[in-house]
Amino acid sequence: MKIGYVRISKQEQNEALQIDALKAAVCEKWFVDKITGSKAERKGLNEALAYVRPGDTFMVWKLDRAGRSLKHLIELLKNLQERGIEFMSLTEQINTTTPGGKLIFHLMGSLAEFERDLIRERTNAGLAAARARGRVGGRPRKLKTNKKIALARQMFADQSHSIPEICETLEISRATLYRYVKENLPT
Repeated sequence: MKIGYVRISKQEQNEALQIDALKAAVCEKWFVDKITGSKAERKGLNEALAYVRPGDTFMVWKLDRAGRSLKHLIELLKNLQERGIEFMSLTEQINTTTPGGKLIFHLMGSLAEFERDLIRERTNAGLAAARARGRVGGRPRKLKTNKKIALARQMFADQSHSIPEICETLEISRATLYRYVKENLPT
């Protein structure tokens, strides 16, 4: 029996491409995860691995859908091999029942990990360059002027205004109010 595994990141909600490819390869059942590949705990993958039996073929659309890293991919392949389960990656046309398929599996896994590392490195370099130019990531501060911050602290210290009143007047949440008040307190 051919058992498939589909993983998509939460941002790119498009599992149809992978499912269509598995259907075309006559995959009879598949399991889906909507989670980033870097997460260790993947419910769909665990269910798929629990479902496959000796003689089955575990299929993925692309190699990087199955493993978080080269080490994880190798562990997955070794586990499947020990259980008598074949592995197929449709895009890379990898079939681990052959020596050539095993070699290609290791090479493609290395390249996929290398690509993820490059993306992470470029992202971090871009963030560092932006910080060097004075740009700070994250959400803009709700109270942008020192006068509004001082007003929030004054209203809080006055105690003649309730917390909901202060929040409504300044159009901020309770957590935001407490964050601004806390910033002023000595440690």
